[in-house]
Amino acid sequence: MPATTVPPTPHYVPVPPTKKDLEWADLPIVDISKAKTAEGRAELAPIVRDAMHTHGFLYIVNHGYTQAQNDRIFDIADIAFSQVSDEEKKQHAGNIKETGLYSGYKLRQYWHIDNGVRDQIEHFNMHPHIYDRQEYPKPLRPFLPEIRAWTEHNHYNILHPILRLLALGMELPEETFVNIHNFNAPGETWARFMKYYPRSEEDEKNTKNVWLKGHTDFGTITILWSQPVTALQILSPDGKWRWVKHMDNALVVNIGDSMEMLSGGFYKGTIHRVVQPPPDQRGYPRLGTFYFALSDDDVKLVPYAESPVLQRVGIKRRCADEDAPTMEEMRKGRTRSYGQVALKKREDGNEEEFVSGIVVKHYN
Repeated sequence: MPATTVPPTPHYVPVPPTKKDLEWADLPIVDISKAKTAEGRAELAPIVRDAMHTHGFLYIVNHGYTQAQNDRIFDIADIAFSQVSDEEKKQHAGNIKETGLYSGYKLRQYWHIDNGVRDQIEHFNMHPHIYDRQEYPKPLRPFLPEIRAWTEHNHYNILHPILRLLALGMELPEETFVNIHNFNAPGETWARFMKYYPRSEEDEKNTKNVWLKGHTDFGTITILWSQPVTALQILSPDGKWRWVKHMDNALVVNIGDSMEMLSGGFYKGTIHRVVQPPPDQRGYPRLGTFYFALSDDDVKLVPYAESPVLQRVGIKRRCADEDAPTMEEMRKGRTRSYGQVALKKREDGNEEEFVSGIVVKHYN
């Protein structure tokens, strides 16, 4: 049979990794290929449990995509920004504040960062179904089959194994979390291509070099395909900000607030932020590819109190069970408010807002 041909695309060449000696976060590395067998899941479950209980972040390797496949997705992702005109981007911009949905483009300067400075971040968001939920700019349309294959890979070959390991870590049936993350559900798990653009010296000064304030994600699981521009930091358990180091063809995975609530506080929605890269990487764009997992919309975000682990260690609730939002309420509230509402200053200098019955903190 003849080989399947794919449409050509310009090759995206990222900046080389930084040579600076930075204080790196010490995150566990998980070989997710072992999760294919019961024995492998039994081996990995305590590692993932401890990592997500302590750090809320980990690396994943051997996820099933080669480096060449990974590079191809980044080539496609850059098309959304470099090959689509500003006018066409506006035509496909999402109505985020009104609908509470990430769909299509979030254009630059939509979010307020600090001291009157607005963001220089552009992203294009897609429902994992790809074909039946939205329209696409013309330059991306030839690549939709490859994007769909990539979203399925994220969902079934990466997200589902992680969810099984998290359930086992709480001594729950291993399909517990998988059963509330359906690819064909009407919820709003989404894939994202995202590009940070260099900022002016004045913007850097007025935001103290912070590009995206310290925050926790609001979904269940975030999958970041590692890229070499060093800008992501996490707030470590000892209270220090540490850099997340790039690893070729690895994934950086973290817990979001919704999984923290479902796990009764056992798994941590870790605070992270994006800051100006080190000097040898400044002046370059930062292209990223993500898979943001949310549970099905009708899931009420209350703890799985039947977990033997929670029965031993106790439950830490963000709100009373009767006041807990559904995933849909959490999603719409957080999506509509981010970067759009005035935040309340706290005595420690950080900020907070009240969304869907939950106090949401922003860390300066």
